[in-house]
Amino acid sequence: MSELTIALDIMGGDHGPPVILSAALKAIQKHPDTHFILCGQRTVIEPALLELSDQQRTQVTIEHCDEVVEMGEAPTAALRTKKFSSMRRIIELVQSGEADACVSAGNTGALLTLAFYILKTLPGIDRPALISAMPTAEHHKVFLLDLGANVNCTSEILFQYGVMGSVLAQQVAGIDTPRVALLNVGEEDIKGNAQVKYADQLFRNARGLNYIGYVEGDDIFADVADVVVTDGFTGNIALKSTEGLAKLVIKEVKRQSQVNVFTRFMARVALPLLKTIYNRVNPDQYNGASLIGLRGIVIKSHGNASADAFYYAIRQAREEARMRVPEKIRSKIETVLLEQL
Repeated sequence: MSELTIALDIMGGDHGPPVILSAALKAIQKHPDTHFILCGQRTVIEPALLELSDQQRTQVTIEHCDEVVEMGEAPTAALRTKKFSSMRRIIELVQSGEADACVSAGNTGALLTLAFYILKTLPGIDRPALISAMPTAEHHKVFLLDLGANVNCTSEILFQYGVMGSVLAQQVAGIDTPRVALLNVGEEDIKGNAQVKYADQLFRNARGLNYIGYVEGDDIFADVADVVVTDGFTGNIALKSTEGLAKLVIKEVKRQSQVNVFTRFMARVALPLLKTIYNRVNPDQYNGASLIGLRGIVIKSHGNASADAFYYAIRQAREEARMRVPEKIRSKIETVLLEQL
């Protein structure tokens, strides 16, 4: 495949350009086969590029953008009044084909609105979804969607999510026949509301999907499914609760290791094990939610992401661009989704 091009919103995020630029420099140095378009204020970006070699500097193009979409700005205002913002520009670059994918840590609502307006959804898809990978007990990944793009979803939209999630798991995680499950309050057929029950029937009637039925919240990490489908309201709560628990565990392990001389000694002995566990549950490496269902690749990083976390989002964008995920979703829709609905 020819050189990939990734557009980055340098001005987005809670911590601003310093964190995003640090991640961008790391990506430039690690991926010499990738060209990066850095969108934002030129006076902010140019000083950070001084540490790059002459060769690495050829991997970078600066797109000066006067405007910034603020984190608390209303999505409709960003759409109407910020036509020269860095966030809008990265999406326009994907729409025009100048970039293969884009990444932003900015205002989630604004990013969703701009991406939906500029890129449009694939045929057969009503609404895009935010999807991200999470760790499982068997050292695999489970893809959870929707993570907050749509808090109210019809049964048909949940079914569309399952199709798209299956494609992403297959292409990015390399799973031949991903196990698709529907999140519910119980595994029994009688459990759940009418929306979930009808979605269950759509999945059962579909050909070309490895649907395994209902799962509960504690099954998400048990490696019983590769894709777990739910609405954005429930999915966002599940995601944030998981991240909060992971941070609590990490913080508590650090605190307990410093209680006294004995615990400090034991912590030193157990350091390799603790590092392994930390690397497994550290939310940073799972940063980067894909806004799938669009006619282009848009990756949303957490607003409070560290430089390492934003780098993982860039890596996710590269992987999806390399695998041409939107094209694979379109093909799957033609063979499964449009026949079903």
